[in-house]
Amino acid sequence: MVATAGPVSGQVQGVTAPAVAGSPTVLRMVLGSYLRRLREARRISLEQAGEVIRASASKISRLETGRVAFKDRDIVDLLAFYGVTDEKERQAARELAVRASSPGWWHDYADVLPSWFDAYVGLEEAASDVRAYEVQFVPGLLQAEDYARAVIMLGYSNPKEISRRVTLRMARQAVLDRPAPPNLHAVLDEALLRRSIGGSRAMRGQIRHLIEMAQRPNVAIQVMPFRAGGHAAAGGSFSLLGFADYGLPEVVYLEQLTSAQYYDKPDVVAEYHVVMDQLCADALSPADSLMLLTSILRDA
Repeated sequence: MVATAGPVSGQVQGVTAPAVAGSPTVLRMVLGSYLRRLREARRISLEQAGEVIRASASKISRLETGRVAFKDRDIVDLLAFYGVTDEKERQAARELAVRASSPGWWHDYADVLPSWFDAYVGLEEAASDVRAYEVQFVPGLLQAEDYARAVIMLGYSNPKEISRRVTLRMARQAVLDRPAPPNLHAVLDEALLRRSIGGSRAMRGQIRHLIEMAQRPNVAIQVMPFRAGGHAAAGGSFSLLGFADYGLPEVVYLEQLTSAQYYDKPDVVAEYHVVMDQLCADALSPADSLMLLTSILRDA
């Protein structure tokens, strides 16, 4: 049996729903972070918390990191176990759980959206900062439509599915056009700019699009030139997403062929920050990168 936890001391702040409507993914992270703070304040183990909701320690871990949706019964039981008696605070947590369980707009594309990528789209939707290093393809947020179609056609052949995937990718880019867009900083390996995807016309359109995007105040594009030789990102492409509006930890995203990994532990995130900072230092400056893009377009 697990003993019921007593009242929680005042060091844990109550949960508050963000003033700005966030994606369900981030709302789950907000609620999960709140529940983790409550649990840790009472020095309750993952196993003990799991027993309360008839689940495993790993289930509690997934709840606390926002990887799964919350059931109202679980929220009620955990709040009681953690000693939360204030009715307004309990109701705020339950209401946030309802919002966090609502499907995001991208769920309309569930037929072509891999489950492992679903979380990333939700994180991208709510991020205030996106930093990315890419070696193979232009990042999705910066892809022109013809280029995006050519990339997608490398892995798919059904015309309807290709069209759906292209539409989803273009829809993701709406985050850059909203009133308060995220800051996007991309370091692109020169190889992906020289590699022809979709033919010369698609590549010219893509380079032109990068030049246009680089003019935006919230977008910075740097090119890692061939002459830089070896560099810090020996492990390949990655993204760093920050959430200043929510007070959440940054997330490192690593994508493989049929899966993805998400890391939010401070020590891991810090290592990727060091790598990203070094990449930015070694790459061409945004101004010099723009000159290179212009030269590539002229010669294309």
